[in-house]
Amino acid sequence: MTKKSLWQAVKYTLFSTSAGIIQTGSFVLLYNVLFRETWYSFCYAASLILSVLWNFTLNRKFTFQSANNVPLAMLQVACFYIVFTPLSTWLGQLAETAGWNGNLVQILTMLANFVLEFLYFKFVVFREKKAKD
Repeated sequence: MTKKSLWQAVKYTLFSTSAGIIQTGSFVLLYNVLFRETWYSFCYAASLILSVLWNFTLNRKFTFQSANNVPLAMLQVACFYIVFTPLSTWLGQLAETAGWNGNLVQILTMLANFVLEFLYFKFVVFREKKAKD
């Protein structure tokens, strides 16, 4: 692993941690307070959207320093989440229905998202970094 790749991973981790705080905070508020441990799928999807927008914005600018076509990059990220969101929502709902704690399911899903999204950002969305003019 090069020094540059290591620094990217560190920055991605820090920004993803802030996105994780946003996702966790909004999920806890929705799931535990507003909907009183019901509507897991809605609470998860809403908190995920907030987190993705935050994470994409920070990582595009600071981690991958991409000046690529932003609408195209957002479309590519949307494609990732077109697959990830329904699958993780469905699996999360199954786990919660089977008796798993919704908060634990949320944490496990966030860890999977963290790893998969980094790989997708690095090797698909921002693979051809262009310098800013």
